Amino acid sequence: MRPLLSYLPRSFGSERALAGGLLLSTVVGTMFYSMTAGRIEGDAQQRFANMSRGVKATLDARIKSYADVLRGSASLFATSDGLTREQFHRYVEGLQLEREFPGIETINFARYIDGAERERFEAQMNREVANSAAGYPRFDITPSGRRPYYTALTYIEPISAASRRFGWDISARGNAQALELARDTGELSASGIPIAPLSGPFKVGLALRLPIYRRDLPDNSVASRRAYYLGSVGIGFSVKKLVVGIIEQLPARDVRMVITDITNDRGSRNDDGKQRQLFDSAVRPGVPQTPLVARSDTFIETLEMNFGKRRWQAQISVEKRRLMSNFDLWLPWVAMLLGACSSGLLYVVFCTFSSSRRHAIALAQNMTKELRASEAKLQWSNENLRRLAAHANNIREDERKRIAREIHDDLGQNLLALRIEADMLSVRTSGRQPRLHARAQMTLHQIDATIRSVRQIINDLRPTVLDLGLNAAVDWQINEFRRRAGIECQLIEPHGEIKVSDQCATALFRILQESLSNISRHARATRVKVELRVDGGWISMTVSDNGVGLQQGARGKQSSFGLVGIEERMNILNGVFRLVSTPGGGTTVHISVPVNADSDVAGLHFVDEETAQLALV
Repeated sequence: MRPLLSYLPRSFGSERALAGGLLLSTVVGTMFYSMTAGRIEGDAQQRFANMSRGVKATLDARIKSYADVLRGSASLFATSDGLTREQFHRYVEGLQLEREFPGIETINFARYIDGAERERFEAQMNREVANSAAGYPRFDITPSGRRPYYTALTYIEPISAASRRFGWDISARGNAQALELARDTGELSASGIPIAPLSGPFKVGLALRLPIYRRDLPDNSVASRRAYYLGSVGIGFSVKKLVVGIIEQLPARDVRMVITDITNDRGSRNDDGKQRQLFDSAVRPGVPQTPLVARSDTFIETLEMNFGKRRWQAQISVEKRRLMSNFDLWLPWVAMLLGACSSGLLYVVFCTFSSSRRHAIALAQNMTKELRASEAKLQWSNENLRRLAAHANNIREDERKRIAREIHDDLGQNLLALRIEADMLSVRTSGRQPRLHARAQMTLHQIDATIRSVRQIINDLRPTVLDLGLNAAVDWQINEFRRRAGIECQLIEPHGEIKVSDQCATALFRILQESLSNISRHARATRVKVELRVDGGWISMTVSDNGVGLQQGARGKQSSFGLVGIEERMNILNGVFRLVSTPGGGTTVHISVPVNADSDVAGLHFVDEETAQLALV
C-alpha cells in the first residue's frame, strides 16, 4: 500500500503538509458531526415538544370530560327533588365509568346539614336506607363530634367499594375552605388533599366537586348562595389511572412523567418548594425514587394545566436516544467520515493545483500573449481593410470623375461638332433635295439621342451638378427621383449653401442616391421627405418614407450591400448612421457627419502588424 505522502506533490510531500491535511480533515469531520448531530437532536427536540403538547391536550381533555360528568350529575340532583339511590345507581351504571372514564373511582353527593338538625337528619336517612337503598349501611355522620355544620356523603356509587364512606363529613378535615369557596362562587373546586380510600403508597386519589343550590335561587349573590345551598356533587378519581393510559400510547418508550400540585392552601401558586407530588411514572415497588433532574442526554418539558381552582405542573422527560432511530444514531458518524474524507481529497487536489501554479501562470501568460497578438493582427487587418476600402472608394470616385470629364470633353465635343455639320447639311438640302434633307433630319435626331445618352452616362458616373455644391446636387437628385419614380418628394433645407469637401459631398450624394433607389425599388411609398440640416458642427441628412418598411431580418441578409455601403461610408467619415423601420410603418435613414469630415486617404499610411501589436501592449 502506498504511503499517503506519495499522493502529495513533491513540493508538498512533507510531514508538515501531511499534518496540515490530517488537521483539516479532523476539523471538517468534527464540524460535520456537530452539524448533523445538532440537526438530528433538533428534530428529536421538536418531536418531543409535539409529544408533550399532545400529552397536555389529552390530559386537559380528560379532566374536562371528568368535569362534564360532574356537571351532568349535578344537573341530575338539581332537577330531581326525590331522587332515590336506586335511580342514582342506574344513572352511574349507565355512564360505564370503567370503560369510558377509567380514572373515576366514585361519584357521590354530600348534603349540607346544620349542626342542630344532625339527629333528625340521621334518623331520616336511616329510614330511607332501610326502605329502599340496597347495599347502603347504617347512616352515621363521621367523624364523631359536634360541629356547627356537616357536609355528609349521602349518595355514593358504586357503594360496594365505598360503603365505609357513607355518612362521612368531607368538611371535617381540611376540605372546609375549598367547599366554602365553591359554595360562594358556584364553580368547580378541588382541595388538593388526597382521598384516603383512593390513595396508597404508589397512588393518589383526588376529588373534584361542584355545589348545588335549590331551584328557587333568587340571584347569584354570596348571601343567596349560602341560604339556598344544598350540598355538592363530587367525583373521586385516581391520578395514576388518569395518566397511565396516556403514557402507554406515546410513540417513545421509557417516558417519565411527574405531576405536581403547585397550588398552596390559599389558592395561589406555591413557589416555596412545598409542593405535593401527585404522580410519578418512575415510582414502582422495589425501585427507589430519584428526583427528575436535567441531563445532557435527556429532554425535559414542563407544562402547566388547570384542575378546578388549582394549578398542576407536569414534567415530561425521556432519553434523547429513545426519540432517534438507529440510522439517526449512526448518521453523525457517517457524516464525520464523509466530511473527513472529502476534505482530505480536496486538500490533496489543492496541493496539486498549488504545485502547478507556476506552470499555470506561464501557460496563461503565453495564452494571453497569443491572444493579444491575434487581437492586434485582427485589428491591424481591420484597419488596413477599412483604409483600403476608403482608398478604393476615393479612387473609384476619382476614376468616375475622370471618365465623366473625358466623355464630356472629347465625346461631347465631337458629338456637338457632328450635330453642327448635320444641321448645316439639313439646312442646305431643305429646298432642293428633299430625300437627302429627310436623311439629314434623321441623323440629327439620332445625334440628339446620343447626346442625351452621353449626358445620362456622365450623370450616372458623376453628376456635374456636384461641382455646384451639396445643396444643388441634392436638389437635382430629388428632381430626377420625382421625374423617374413619379413619387412625391419634399426637400427641407432651412440652411443656406453648405460648404463641405468634395469627398464628403460625394459620400452624402451617394447615400441619398442609394436611399432613394431603395425606396423606388422596395418601399412602395407614396411620399418621401428629405431633410438637410447643419447643427453644432454636424451635417445631418434624414430620408424618410411612408412605405412598407423593412421586414424582420431583412437588414442582415447577405445580399443587402446597400445598407452596408452606407454604414461603411459613415465609418470612413467618422459619422453616425441610424436606421429606423417597422413593418408597415415606413423607413427612416438618418446620417450625421462632421462639417470638416474628409475621406481623402492620400495622406494616410497603412499600419504594419508590429506597430499594431505594440499599440495593444
